[in-house]
Parts: sequence; structure tokens; C-alpha cells
Amino acid sequence: MSAGPRGGAVVEGTDFARWAVILCKPDAVERSLVETVLARISDAGITVSERRDMVAEPWQAHVVYRDLLTDAKRAPEDLPALLDTAFAHRRVTVALAHGERDLHARLRQLVGHTDPTMAVPGTLRGDLGHDSLAVARAEQRLIRNLVHTSDDPAAARRDVGTWYGNWGHGEPDFERCAVILCKPDAVERGLVETVLARIAAADNITVSDRLDVTAQPWQAHVHYWDLLVDADHFPDRDIPACLDAEFADRRVSVALAHGERGLHARLRHLLGHFDPTRAAPGTIRGDLGHDSLTAALAEQRLVRNLVHTSDDADAARRDFGTWYGARLRQLLTPPCCPPRQPATTTHPLTGES
Repeated sequence: MSAGPRGGAVVEGTDFARWAVILCKPDAVERSLVETVLARISDAGITVSERRDMVAEPWQAHVVYRDLLTDAKRAPEDLPALLDTAFAHRRVTVALAHGERDLHARLRQLVGHTDPTMAVPGTLRGDLGHDSLAVARAEQRLIRNLVHTSDDPAAARRDVGTWYGNWGHGEPDFERCAVILCKPDAVERGLVETVLARIAAADNITVSDRLDVTAQPWQAHVHYWDLLVDADHFPDRDIPACLDAEFADRRVSVALAHGERGLHARLRHLLGHFDPTRAAPGTIRGDLGHDSLTAALAEQRLVRNLVHTSDDADAARRDFGTWYGARLRQLLTPPCCPPRQPATTTHPLTGES
């Protein structure tokens, strides 16, 4: 018997009652419905992050559907072969869903009945499904119903390990992670949600783990260390005093951006020029900024340009320590998982509970 950790709702500070894994099955991938499925879940007010596109290994489907495989009363003898045919070496997409403690029940309601022909309009399977239990039985295969989500906290913990493994454990890859700092002017103008939504809307960038905090002087000093040590380049302004005036004891919002290598350059392009009057239309500063370098110089202050993101991997590492700190280091791993509701597992071939 393994001496490893047992399944449970809370492990190493992670409340699995608020997290679930979304599994977009091969039929969703092959029908190009992944974006639609994830968008529908996100539109329901559930945070979706950490998308991964991958080729499923046989063991992963076996673990996800272990309750069916071990149920001798309901599982057909050929279920392992059916799972292999449906999943092994085929493309799937997984993502993490985060919400309140009714998350699992909400996801089940959003997904709909196992058999798309019995799923009500407004559910994912009801609106997007085109298979049926009757056809699946006739063809002796599993029903193709697009998406599966974790049944309960124990399943969510297991699903995270199944699909994400040790990804994120050990040394974080800061080439793929950046800190977004929404400055006091963004907070005071009520633009934080808009700024984060603009970044999250970019292809292959996810935004997670927003924190609303009161900035301490040291945080602004560390974040803008390069301005402080190059103060001779700004003879017209007292940089330490400017930083204290703009940030100290004022509200800011920070969040994490995750993406592929090249993330930092993409974020800079999304933000635009530091002087909003020179930022191109379509950039965040170009569309939302209303300050200028000219005005800042005249008033001997810093430009109010809404948002800053980590410049590179080294800056991302430092920015995370500055705004999140070691106690939140687990945020650099895939956010982990969901709510405990009575699990009602339905057999994929028979439809029986």
C-alpha cells in the first residue's frame, strides 16, 4: 500500500472544493468546439485558466474513469478497450475552473445530461452535442458528449495530478508567467476589470489570482528599482518621492498572466507606449489612457498609464516575490481544484446511474 497522501478536500493549503478540471474530449477538439466550450463556462461566471492542449495517454483515461472501471456491476468487460479507443493518443484539452463551493453542481448543470439528446437547451451538450446513447450502443463505443468535469473535490485533486502532473512544481518557468500591476490610477478610475479582461482576451494568455492590495513603499521601490538606480537620467524629478506619492498606501491590483514563451513581449505590445498620447489605438494605454508625459513633466510626477507588466523572466520572478511573496508560492503551480457534491456517476454506454 502506498504511503503517499490520501485524497481529500484540502491539501497543502489548496481548497479543492473550489476547483475542477475541465476535460474537453477528442470529439470537442476534432469539431473545433474547445474555445466555445471554455467560453460558455467562463461566461457563466466561472474562472477558467491554465488551458493545456495535449495528446492523452491511455493511463490518463483509466484514472479519470477509474470508478467505472472498478464497478463490476455496471462496467462492461470491454470498457478498458472502449476507453483506449476513445482517448488513447488522441488530442484533448484540459483547463482549470475556479469558483465558489457550489462549483461542481454548477458545472454539471452547465454541461448537461450524459446523452446529448436528453440534455436540455442551454446546456453545453444540449446545444452542441450531436451524438446519442442509442447510436453509441449500436456502434459499441462510448458516447461522444464533448466535455467532462471533476465530480467532487477528491476527483478534482486526482484529475489535477492526472492531467497536470508535476507541472509547475519545483522551479517555476517565469518565461511563461508575468505579474500584471494595475496602478492606482486604474483602480481609482474603475478600469481594473477592463484592463484584465483586455489581457485575458488575447490568444493563449490566461489571467489568474487577482489580488487587491494597499501598496507599501518598499514594494514600489523594488518594483521600480531601475528608475531609482538610474535617477540621474531624471534630473527633472525626485524619483523616490514620485514613487511614494504615486504608490505608497494607495490601492493597486495585481494578477498573474500565463502564456507561452514570448509572453513578456506580447504583454508590452498589448499595453502600448508608456506615454498614452503615443500609444497606438488598440493598445490598453492608447484606448484607455488619459495622461501624458508632457503633463507629468510639468507637474513633476510619474506618468499615470494604468498598468505595468513584468519586463522579462527575471523581472517576473522579482515581481512575484514583491507582490505575492513566498506564502503564495503555490500560485505558481497550476491552481488546483472544486466543491463536494453527491457524485452521480452515469455509465457512458448504458446511461444508468
